[in-house]
Amino acid sequence: MGEALFVSNMILWIVVVLLSILVFALTRQVGILHERVAPAGALQPTTGPKVGELTKNIQVTSLQGESIEIGGASKDGLASLILFISPTCPVCKTLVPTAKSLVRSESERLRLTFGSDGEDPQQHKNYIDDLDIGACPYFLSQSVGMYYQVSKLPFAVLIDANGTLQSKGLVNTREHLESLIESMDLGIATVQEYVSAQLDSADLDYETSAVEKPL
Repeated sequence: MGEALFVSNMILWIVVVLLSILVFALTRQVGILHERVAPAGALQPTTGPKVGELTKNIQVTSLQGESIEIGGASKDGLASLILFISPTCPVCKTLVPTAKSLVRSESERLRLTFGSDGEDPQQHKNYIDDLDIGACPYFLSQSVGMYYQVSKLPFAVLIDANGTLQSKGLVNTREHLESLIESMDLGIATVQEYVSAQLDSADLDYETSAVEKPL
């Protein structure tokens, strides 16, 4: 009788262990799937000002003839989304209407500014007319691009009303642009960082709860 009870307990333990392994494997697969379908945030470079740092105030003149400030605390209490584009960038042309639409929906707290560089202002003025973005400041400045280490386009920088760099990165889609705003709202550097932290937390919670209790 005692031997039969021992054998049955051993079999039960083996079943519990196998089930725990199976559940853990399924949890990992769900996590991997979630990571694959999670929002792909803007690709953030490692150079230039870091997220969370106060940005330098740089004075420039827009092609519309207005003196504007890039970086630093804003005077109207609005955050600034600076989108670096170029007439020679095909992706930029398709992304501009998306950026305008996004900022229009966030107009109570966000303004849109376009930046670029080059030695032919007229080419950029024609570009402004072609994209119908004359209502947004558009500036040419190598120094601003160098400060934010803009090496590929389209590139976006999001600065809050206090002048703090909230997010930045290479952007190709509306999802990328939205990830910058989500990063600011969540208080994180990137959406990828947030997703990774959530997955790690879920794994830790599972491993803690999966500690086997004696029968």
